[in-house]
Amino acid sequence: MNYELLIGARYLRSGRGNRFVSFISVISMVGVAIGVAVLIVVLSVMNGFEAELRDRILSLTPHATISAFGSGLPDWHDTVAKTQRNAEVVAAAPYIEDQALLIAGTETSGAALTGVLPEEESKVAAIASRMVQGKFADLHAGGYGIVLGDELAKALRLKLGDRVVIATPQPVVTPAGVMPRVRGFKVVGTFRSGYYEYDRNLAYVHMADAARLYRMGKEVTGVRVKLVDMFAARRVVRELALALGGGYYVADWTQRHENFFRSIQLTKSVMFIILLLVVGVAAFNIVSTLVMVVKDKRSDIAILRTTGAAPNSILTIFMTQGTVIGVMGTLAGVALGVLISNNLESLVHGLEAVVGTQFLDAKVYFMSDLPARVQWRDVVKIASTAFGLCLLSTIYPSWRAARTQPAEALRHE
Repeated sequence: MNYELLIGARYLRSGRGNRFVSFISVISMVGVAIGVAVLIVVLSVMNGFEAELRDRILSLTPHATISAFGSGLPDWHDTVAKTQRNAEVVAAAPYIEDQALLIAGTETSGAALTGVLPEEESKVAAIASRMVQGKFADLHAGGYGIVLGDELAKALRLKLGDRVVIATPQPVVTPAGVMPRVRGFKVVGTFRSGYYEYDRNLAYVHMADAARLYRMGKEVTGVRVKLVDMFAARRVVRELALALGGGYYVADWTQRHENFFRSIQLTKSVMFIILLLVVGVAAFNIVSTLVMVVKDKRSDIAILRTTGAAPNSILTIFMTQGTVIGVMGTLAGVALGVLISNNLESLVHGLEAVVGTQFLDAKVYFMSDLPARVQWRDVVKIASTAFGLCLLSTIYPSWRAARTQPAEALRHE
C-alpha cells in the first residue's frame, strides 16, 4: 500500500496517544451518516407521496379530456372514433359532469355528479376495481342508481339500497314558483379510491340518467381518454387537437393538477436544500477533526518531512483521513436511509400501535399511510453531494499540515 494511504488510515485509530481525536472522528462519521440517511428518507417519502397521489388521482380521472367550447359535445360518437385512431390512445369514453346537491333526510352535501357508461368508463378509469359495496355495472339506464364515494356516503349516513335526492342548478318553473330540478336515486354502490377529496366529493350515475337530469339531450360534456403512456399526455393531446380540428378544448392530467404536483416538486427541492445543511454541518465537522489531528501529529509530520516526505505527501495523508471519514459516513448513511425507507410503513404502523394514535389523518394529508419510494437517482445525488462536502472539508486542514515546518514543530520536543 502507498505509505501516505497507510499512514492516513492509521491516524483514524488512536494508539496510546489522544483517544479524544479518534472519538471526534467517529462523531463526524456518524453525523455524516445521519444527515445522509435523513435526506434519503425525506426525499423517498416525498417521491412516494407524489407517486401514490398520482396513482390514486388517475385511477378515477382520465389522462386527457376532450370537450366542446360550447355547452356540450353533440357529435361525441365521431369524436370517440377519431380519438381512438391515435396509436397512443388505449380507450375513450363519453361523460356528463356537473355540480349537484345531495339530500338524504336532514343531511345535505354538495358533490360533483358524473354520468358515465359503466362499460366504457371502466376502460379509461379504475373505479370498478375500487368498489367496496355493490358493483359499478349496476348503473343501468333508467334505473336511477347512484354510486357514491364512501366518505360521501358516511357524511350523508347512507348505505346500500337507501334513497338520496339530487337537486341540480337547473331551475324548473312550477305554479309555486321557480324550483330547483330534483330527482330521487337509489344507492347501488360505494367506492374508495384512498384519496379523501375524491371519496368525499364524487358520485356516479348512468349517462342516460344524467342526460335526463341535466336536460342534455344527446349531448355530453366531453370525452375521457386513457393513454398508453400517461407521461406523454402533453404531446398526445396536441396531436388529438390537430386531428380533431377546431371547436374542441383538449386538456391533460398535468394541466388539471398542475399546481398540486408543482407544489410537491417545490417542497421536495426546498427540503433537499434545508436538509443538505444538516449534511453540510456534519461534513464540516471534519475540519475541526483534522485540525485537531494535525495539531496532535505535529511531531510526526516533522519527522516525516526530515526523512524526505514532500509537502504533497503530507497533504495526501490528511486528505486520506478526511476522505475515509466521508466515504464511510456516506455509505453508512445510504445503507441506513434505504433500509428505513423500504420499511417505513411498517415502522410507522408499529409506532402508531405503541403510541395509540394515528399520525396521518386522511382528511388533512389526503391519505392515511406514509409511502416511501427510493429513487436511485436521488440516492446518487445525495451521496455525491455529501462526499463532495466531506472532500471539500479536508482541503484546508491538509494544506495547513503540508505547510508545517520541521524545525518549528520539533523546537519544544
